Amino acid sequence: MHGHSAKFADLSGASVFISGGGSGIGAALTRGFLEQGAHVAFIGRSDYSAFTDEVARETGLRPLAIRGDVTDTARLQAAIGEAEAAHGPLDVLINNAANDQRLEPMDVKDAEWDAMQAINLKHFFFASQRAAETMRGRGGRIVNLSSIVSTLGSGELAVYATAKAGIVGLTRSLSRAWGPDGIRVNALLPGMVLTQRQLDLWIDDEARDSMLARQDIKHAMSAEDMVGPTLFLASDASRMITGQCLIADGGVVSGT
Repeated sequence: MHGHSAKFADLSGASVFISGGGSGIGAALTRGFLEQGAHVAFIGRSDYSAFTDEVARETGLRPLAIRGDVTDTARLQAAIGEAEAAHGPLDVLINNAANDQRLEPMDVKDAEWDAMQAINLKHFFFASQRAAETMRGRGGRIVNLSSIVSTLGSGELAVYATAKAGIVGLTRSLSRAWGPDGIRVNALLPGMVLTQRQLDLWIDDEARDSMLARQDIKHAMSAEDMVGPTLFLASDASRMITGQCLIADGGVVSGT
């Protein structure tokens, strides 16, 4: 068991949907919500049966893994419908799926731009739109995973950073739009999280040491470090918090 020290009673039995909940930060969030006793469904493009078996053994609850591409809006919104059919009207939506492909700005092609915005920003909007259909009047919580790169900037992440900055604007706008309906919308901005994908593709010892030097807290962050902040934003413990951007980066942004 990984476990988390805090327990949020209102998350027990809650209906939760996570985009990209089968790998990286998303997988840690799936496990974290299950450990709270929530009913979790997630969408992803791969076969996650081994992962669902693993977390079912650990937590006693099996997440519903839905095969699909979040950039296919009709499929994405239908998947939320499948989650609600299985677990009841959605209480919590976690928009998490992302692609942080590094691209030299001068080389970005039109199709690459559109594809990056589709996965990193567009699906956040249309998942939220569908979730709000059943949350309105009943209440609900939406948590959007952004990134501190939206604040710091990065040349090779220009397209990704643009989307992540867009998520901040989207979060604040949907909070305004749907707050009267009882829907809270917040964003979590992680710093450098050492997921396996990051370690395999992008982060070498030099990059890791460079970021640690900028952190006030000198510990490399794992996906599990994003679970507590997300659970907090998804629970009644944050019931008067909406339209906010919570930074979880070990102190990088506060020190710039």
